[in-house]
Amino acid sequence: MPANSGEPVKNSRWLIIVGLFAVLLAGAGALVLSVSSWTIPSAAKQMKNPVPPTEDAVDDGMFNYMKHCQSCHGANADGKSGRAEELSVKPSDLTNAREMSRRTDGEIFWQITHGRDPMPAFQDKLTDTERWQLVDYIRSLAKKPDAPAKP
Repeated sequence: MPANSGEPVKNSRWLIIVGLFAVLLAGAGALVLSVSSWTIPSAAKQMKNPVPPTEDAVDDGMFNYMKHCQSCHGANADGKSGRAEELSVKPSDLTNAREMSRRTDGEIFWQITHGRDPMPAFQDKLTDTERWQLVDYIRSLAKKPDAPAKP
């Protein structure tokens, strides 16, 4: 029997182990993506905010943010709170103007209304008006991206 007769078996085992690892890694990535992305109906994306962002509406939204959202999204609404690290999905940074500009008011309202683990749904905790006021407040948080320096 040749001295290297065991090599193909060792290589096959190695390839099987690497293949199984790749499949597990891809599955974990798909799971993270499915948990971290929202599936929002197109009708919800088209919804318009019926509550104008007046000072009173934004203040009322801030009150409800502090009461219901701050513990996870943070005092600065940047997704950094004492609880954020223990959550299965990192809370959104609501101050990120670039990211928040990609979402319609209807999307944000839908997210607040329906929630998604670990975020609770607020349709039974807040009225429609209070949820739209939260949208107004969240919109007031988004920082404008830094403008490029002028020469």
